[in-house]
Amino acid sequence: MTTWLLLAAVVVAVGGLGYAKVRAPRVYWSLVGLPLTWGRFTVTYRSTMEVCGLTVQPSGMRAFMTRTLARQEVRPQPPKVRRVRPTSTGLRVSLRLPAGLEPADVAAASERLRHAWGVRSVIVHEVRPGVVELRMTGYDVLATVRMPRSKSDDGPMVVPVALREDGSVFVRDYPKVPHALTLGANQSGKSMYQRNLVAGLAKLPVGLVGIDCKRGVEQSAYAPRLSALATTPQEAASLLDALVTEMEDRFDLLSLHGVSDLWGLPEHVRPVPLVVLVDEVAELFLVAAKKDEERRDRMVMQMVRLSQMARAIGIYLEVCGQRFGSELGKGATTLRAQLTGRVVHRVNDKQTGEMGLGDIAPEAVQAVTTIPPDRPGVAVAGDSSGGWSRIRTPAMSPAEAAAICREFAHLTPAPAFLAPFRPPVRTEPTLVPAPPRVAPRPVTE
Repeated sequence: MTTWLLLAAVVVAVGGLGYAKVRAPRVYWSLVGLPLTWGRFTVTYRSTMEVCGLTVQPSGMRAFMTRTLARQEVRPQPPKVRRVRPTSTGLRVSLRLPAGLEPADVAAASERLRHAWGVRSVIVHEVRPGVVELRMTGYDVLATVRMPRSKSDDGPMVVPVALREDGSVFVRDYPKVPHALTLGANQSGKSMYQRNLVAGLAKLPVGLVGIDCKRGVEQSAYAPRLSALATTPQEAASLLDALVTEMEDRFDLLSLHGVSDLWGLPEHVRPVPLVVLVDEVAELFLVAAKKDEERRDRMVMQMVRLSQMARAIGIYLEVCGQRFGSELGKGATTLRAQLTGRVVHRVNDKQTGEMGLGDIAPEAVQAVTTIPPDRPGVAVAGDSSGGWSRIRTPAMSPAEAAAICREFAHLTPAPAFLAPFRPPVRTEPTLVPAPPRVAPRPVTE
């Protein structure tokens, strides 16, 4: 009986681990993957670094001390392990690089390190000069996105949007990256990214300004939380003129108080920050008749002015589209150069990936072209420093995003200059009982 009970327990345990590996990868990693990987890393660290070419010859004094006092063979020195920290998604190892190695050398060998230690990915992050951190991921974090609990001290204009492939959170930090460009083909998850961004911004005391020239089919659902909405190119032109006028007024306010930034103003006179959401930028550039070219040129000029100067006065741009190249017309490349943050989803051709990432992170273009079509929401995020990472936004339906906008509608600011562009808020339809199908008969005596 004892033998059968032990056998049943083993079967249940193995079956439970198999189920956890598929359905609860965090649990499987904590129970099985983490101990195995940590042990494999500890045992094979020196030999792995040697075969990957990440060792250097010790100094003359060190070699003399090793031969004379320790009576040992002088061997090349690998980076010194300073700290090993387990996480719920992987393992993080802090390394002190010896003289002669740089972070680029470790990053070049990251693929070999991944295979040697049997992990999903190895990402090299420079902590400070001479110290790097290996961020190992034990399983596919982007398969099922589960956002960790956000911190309350992130900042006044910091919005968690997606999950990185190393398990950390990708945020839109507007004080650091004021303007951003999002590209992607149809059904690539571009709209999902916007929903998560709008849902995060709706909870903050900021104003949201929408420009959706597709008659508002995407952004009209956010009307309870929008301070302004333009659904045609004519309305968009007037709205951009109003934003530029407001920008000039805010610069006068900064000059009056002797500060150079919106956050330096006293709180009682500080205007509300504004985030301008452009759903499809091509609708602002492309015109069907020659008579509309003057309006197009003016809109582009106003957007370029906002992207160049509006950061200091708290107006931020979120531009979205399928392509953003010079074929859109005059001013397209000038505007794109001012959009520091880049998020590129699955694209139809390599040229579109180069439009978004070619000028800031050329090595990330190849990663964009390998995004599979059956994983919507996966994208490559880059910045002006040349760094890039894969991210994925959690699934959010349009109804969920609209519900969040209705819940936080009381935070919607109402500046006077945006009053002509305020969208009408749709009310829930009232159910009226249907009339009886049988016509009533008069009662006769």
